[in-house]
Order: sequence, then C-alpha cells, then structure tokens
Amino acid sequence: MGPLVAARGLTWTPDGAAAPVLDRIDLRIEPGERVLLAGPSGSGKSTLLRALAGVLHVNGGGELGGQVRLAGRPVSEVGASVGLLLQDPRDARVAETVGRDVAFACENLGLPRDRIERAVLAALESVRFPYGPRHASNAVSGGEAQRLALAGVIAAGPELVLLDEPTSMLDPESAAAVREAVARVVQESGAALVVVEHRLQGWLPMVDRLVVLDDDGRIVADGPADSTLARYGDSLAAAGVWVPGLPDPEPLAIDPDLLAPAVEGDDELMRAVGVRVEHRAPVRFAGARLGVEPPRVALDGVDALVRGGRVLALRGSSGAGKSTLVSALCGLTRPVGGSIEAGSRLAAGLPSEPYRWRSKQLAARVGWVPQESSAVVVGASVRDCLRATVAALGESRGSAAGNPDVAETLAGALGLEPLLDRSPYALSGGEARRLAVACGVAHRPAMICLDEPTVGQDRATWAAVAGVVLAAATAGAGVTVSTHDDALAARAHDSLTLRGGRVA
Repeated sequence: MGPLVAARGLTWTPDGAAAPVLDRIDLRIEPGERVLLAGPSGSGKSTLLRALAGVLHVNGGGELGGQVRLAGRPVSEVGASVGLLLQDPRDARVAETVGRDVAFACENLGLPRDRIERAVLAALESVRFPYGPRHASNAVSGGEAQRLALAGVIAAGPELVLLDEPTSMLDPESAAAVREAVARVVQESGAALVVVEHRLQGWLPMVDRLVVLDDDGRIVADGPADSTLARYGDSLAAAGVWVPGLPDPEPLAIDPDLLAPAVEGDDELMRAVGVRVEHRAPVRFAGARLGVEPPRVALDGVDALVRGGRVLALRGSSGAGKSTLVSALCGLTRPVGGSIEAGSRLAAGLPSEPYRWRSKQLAARVGWVPQESSAVVVGASVRDCLRATVAALGESRGSAAGNPDVAETLAGALGLEPLLDRSPYALSGGEARRLAVACGVAHRPAMICLDEPTVGQDRATWAAVAGVVLAAATAGAGVTVSTHDDALAARAHDSLTLRGGRVA
C-alpha cells in the first residue's frame, strides 16, 4: 500500500513575489499518520496545508511546480476526502445556523439526512461547542468560531485532516478539549492528520512526526517528534519555534518615544461602570415567518478602568466576553446598560461617551487592533495599510520626536519591512496580525485596545509584538489587551478576568 499523501518537488510562488513561499517540498504521509508542522511565522506552513488540500489558487494566482497526490490521485480530484480548517475560522462559515454550517460538507457528499443529523450532533459534542444546532453561526466569539469550524471539518469523516492553528484563540481548557477531540476522531476514523501550531507542547504526545519549515519554505527537519526536538531543539528555538521547556523570550526593546501619544490623555483614560451589552442575531426568514432569536447577554454589570501608562489584561475562557469589552471600551459598541466614559482630557470637548464620537474623532484618540486582522486591510499594499490612519488624521500624527516615520520604523521592528510593497491579502496569518498591531499604534493614540495580538506568532515575532505593547504603555498610552497568552498577561500592570460576561 502506497502513501496517503505524496508531494514531490512542490514549489509555489505567488504572483508578484520575488521568491517562492514553498521551495521544492518532498513529503510523504502514510495512512493514519499524525504530523505536526512547525516553523517561524511566514515560513509557508499555511500555504503547504492549502497545497495538500488542492486549494492553493483560491486566494490568488501563482506559479505551481511539482505535484501533490492523495492515494495516488491528483489532490485536485479528491474533494471531500480532505478536510481543511483554515487559519481564520470565520472563512469557513457558509450558513445561518450552526447545524447547517457543520452539515455543509456532509450534504455535499449526499449522505442520508438521519446520518447527517447524527454526525452534526456528534461533531458539536466532540469539540464541546456551547450552543445547539439552531444557534446563529455569526453570533459566536472567535474561540467558539474556531471550535465550530473544527466540527465542520470532522463531521464529514475525511481521510486527511488538515488543521491550521486550531487552538490558537482558545483558553487552555478549551484547547485541551479540542486536542482530545481531534485525537479521538483520527483514532476512530483512521484519518491522517497534519496540524500547524507555533506552540508545540500540547500536540507532541499525540503526533508521530515533527516537520519543520525554515524562512525560505524548505523542510529543514523531519522525523519522530522526540528525537527531532532532542537533535535540533536549539536551532529550532533560534529559528522561532516554541520548543517546550525553554523560558519565554524577553519582549523586544522598543524606544517608547516612538509611540508617545499625539493627544494628551488622563490618568484615568476610560472607565466602565456596570456595563451591559447584548448581541442580537439578525432577523431570519423561516418559511413564511420571521425567526427572531432573543438577545444574548455578552456583558452584565462589568466595571473596568483603563489608566494611562499601564497595560490592562482581559482574561477568561473563550466566549467570556473579552472581545465585547474591548469593543465597548474603544467606542465601537454601545452598551444597553451602565456607562463607559472617557477622561476629560481624552474627550477634550467631545461627549464623554466614546460611542458618540465620530469616526475621525475616535481614530484620533483610540487605536484598535481587531481579532480579525482583515479588518485593517484598506489599501493595495502593506505600506498603504500602515499609513491609512496617519493619512486620514494628518501626516504629523505619523512622526514622533527624532523619528520622521513611525509606520516605517514599526514595520522594521515587527518584521514587515520586506513586505511593504506586497498585497496585504498575500500575508500569512502571523504577518497579518503584526500588520494589524502596527496599524493600530502608528498614529500614536492615547488609548490602544488589542484583541489577541500574539496569535500566530513565533518566538521572535512574539517578542516584537510584546515590545510594542509595553513601549506604548511606557510612553504614556493606556493599553487594554484581550489575551489567552499567559506570557503576555504576566507583563501587564493590571488584570481583569471575565466569566460568562461578568467579572469573575
């Protein structure tokens, strides 16, 4: 019996790129084998998964060399035999309700209705999804969306399961549950598994092999996980891989003057008192009737305080309300109860409630780094995105003392300088996240709200992101960061933990 997956000479050069993202990849995966794929941010891990799934051209054109075969057939012909979980789980959303979303692949296979219903319920249970199949698929948190997408992959029972950072936005308990679900599914089905993760620790006990890519998209290590780590551990850590057992890296030293706020702030920049936020699902048509779901309470009676010169870490499990609180604090969500008010100097003649500020007034005072990095894509190039807010507010906002161009300097610190002329749509997930961080701080706001800024980062790029966060606070900005990252949270000055929309 031959290999399940056989890639030979696989090379991929996106349109406009000077060098290939994947360079002459040779890879064999046997039926039922479990492979952990690692490497620094931007090394081509996600691209390799898309190649193995036969969907490289979905996100844009390029030159493909070599071949990928699944069970002896070109991978482009195998369809539902491959299940791919994308790096951004919201890209997998195809239906209005959770049940229909998970059932999508099963329906494409033409499975009987009763079998589909059983498969959907079993998949949701496996990933510990907190809602039933009738729940609106767009009324979920980032972590819940990740579990929902995973349920959709495993429900159809593919021969090859490809997972791109399936636990990156989950709290430790939820991440452990997802790993257990994946292990159970591949064990029971006999499917082969390839999983991409930056942090290796949790996956090592359940994989057979560790494959490592370098910055040039080449395989530099491939073998049994334990012996590969023992032999190459130091060099892998130097390349950015989160090798278990090593201390966390130190944040990169970044000159605080680079991020000195352009607008004078207060000691108490933003105060939330008794805040209540409700999420309402869109009205749905159900036959001849309108289907209206009751609102879901995302925050209930929450107090929070953002201080200038300090980092506030928002902690809690997936779906606890962290992203909603970030959105409310930076004026993007209006609470239905309680109050959120800015300090007098930050408001500077405007209404005290930030949700009442106009977009340009809000942007001048608050920097926002969303969980969905695609929200910052507002230009044809990385450089255009970096300079968009600065250009809208006035070029002086992009210049700090002794530094004529904050955006360009941030690009260098965050490893984006070689990508300045590249399309933002051609970035890896980790690169796009760093672009979002740079876009959120380049105009030197007095208050910065970041939602999971370190997701998808290797050791070196994590240090750069953490360095930006701490430098902004040292410069006097008030920084709020929602995160499951213990290493980042440990460096915050203050912490607030949410549980079920309330302060724990």
